[in-house]
Amino acid sequence: MSKLFGKIASFFSSRTMAGVDKSGNKYFFRKEEIDGLMKEKRWVVFKGEDDPTSIPVEWICWLNGQRKKAPTPEEMMELEARRERVRQNVTLLKKQEMERNSREGNLRKVISADQVAGPDLNSFIRQFPTGSEGAQDEEGSAARNSPRNSKEKEAVKEKPIPESSEPVGSGQTFRPGTWQPPT
Repeated sequence: MSKLFGKIASFFSSRTMAGVDKSGNKYFFRKEEIDGLMKEKRWVVFKGEDDPTSIPVEWICWLNGQRKKAPTPEEMMELEARRERVRQNVTLLKKQEMERNSREGNLRKVISADQVAGPDLNSFIRQFPTGSEGAQDEEGSAARNSPRNSKEKEAVKEKPIPESSEPVGSGQTFRPGTWQPPT
């Protein structure tokens, strides 16, 4: 029992403060000998609630041993200023993109200041020919979009599919598994 109490007491007495972040979390380390090797233990004491998301990336790297030295206050201020410049640049670029889109007439639905709706898929699809043979004229596309009567539908279903060495057809004439590679 005294050994346990001694370890707990030495744990708190031999710790050294490495630094404090902007949210008030304190970072400590201590060196101890384990199996004849000197190892450094690192930990954080949270200010207020234990919220791991409040730890900056630089301190996380130090805690995990990815950094040898703890981040300095000057380094933290410089990185925070850089992050703020990046945020401002992103805001500026979003404004410029919105102005350009409004000038071009390419209107997108804006969900919020931080999110923009996805691409207009209809305009993307229009740039490709609709038929398997190539682009169709306006009459063909109008006829394709018009409602068909039941006789025309039956005629399409009854057409035999030509057997060939290359896969052909799309839409209603496509049947999965019918094409076989040439032998």
